[in-house]
Amino acid sequence: MNKKEANELKKLFTPANCAISRICGCYVDAEKNKRTELKEAFLSLPEEEAFKYFTIFRSVLSGSIGKNMVNMEFPLHTEEEGGTQNFLLKLRDSQLKDDGLIEEFYDKVIASYDYGENYYIILIHCAYDIPAKSSDGLEMYDASDYVYEFIQCAICPVKLSKAGLCYNSESNAIENRSRDWLVEAPDTGFLFPAFTDRNTDIHGLLYYVKNPEQMPERLIDELLGCVIPMTAKDQKETFQAIVEETLGENCDFETVKNIHESLNEILEETKDEPAPFTLDKYQMKKLLETNGASQEKLEEFDKRFEEGPEGKSTSFMAANVVNTRSFEIKTADVSIKVAPDKTHLVENRMIDGRPCIVIGISEHVEINGITVRPIAAEKAAGGMELEELE
Repeated sequence: MNKKEANELKKLFTPANCAISRICGCYVDAEKNKRTELKEAFLSLPEEEAFKYFTIFRSVLSGSIGKNMVNMEFPLHTEEEGGTQNFLLKLRDSQLKDDGLIEEFYDKVIASYDYGENYYIILIHCAYDIPAKSSDGLEMYDASDYVYEFIQCAICPVKLSKAGLCYNSESNAIENRSRDWLVEAPDTGFLFPAFTDRNTDIHGLLYYVKNPEQMPERLIDELLGCVIPMTAKDQKETFQAIVEETLGENCDFETVKNIHESLNEILEETKDEPAPFTLDKYQMKKLLETNGASQEKLEEFDKRFEEGPEGKSTSFMAANVVNTRSFEIKTADVSIKVAPDKTHLVENRMIDGRPCIVIGISEHVEINGITVRPIAAEKAAGGMELEELE
């Protein structure tokens, strides 16, 4: 799934376009006990409650693809009878009307979700009559050919509201505020089946996590049985290691700056594409070859480049491996950040026999918010010396 498809489904979680047929919920305490459950038609909920649920469901389709929203695939064995995908398919096909399946789902979540506090499991069933699209991309609501039937799960922390004082309008007095248990925005959740190419894909799902660096691996493995791709952090660290090892002695300042600029140019050119740009093995090798990697190192790269599950090569989302907001240079003592489109102002020079980072400056310079006069041209030597590289 891509961002455009996720946004299309988010529109279903509004009063005007609501496609939710049924909602089920289970409140679980810190000791993993089921405290209360909800099972009813969604449209029977009070309007104010429905609006709050809409916000939760939209959250599970928010964030960046590859970071907060991760496309996951099912291994073939999970689609057999008794497998995790097979179970989710039965749950969807039941339209959440089979109490036994719902209780089994709750039990699976409780057994595999490592969370030491209270939380609320929410499960919904939806049926989306997919509008056809004309050649110019406009939706034709009266020309639908397919119905996308799916379930969505959201797991939300439930925490005590903060203590404090409040105004009581009935007694017209400031008094101690009563604390109650609040359902917060979801920490994690998923959508099944995936909505790929605007249609049903029972071989995959879209997983959501609020904090990409805290992926609940046990829950994904035991409840869903999906292949977990590398996190955004792992992708970045692996990419950096491959660049350093493959370039070897050629991994100098200008080369890494060129790689950064190349990736930012690609991201700028593809920013309007529905799917994020991904670097596969061939594109990685070409990028390294263009930037000075030796033939010997490229041969090592071919051998070392890891194969993923079921023979699929590791790939990197460009947005995960390059900082699109700044060009950052770090030494042991100094950190420098430059706008991505201003990297030409940064140079690596030898000054008085010392390697230095030099930044060209304009007439306006501030230090801790105080405007200062630029260094005289004869002293600046074309820039401002900021750090010796040792």
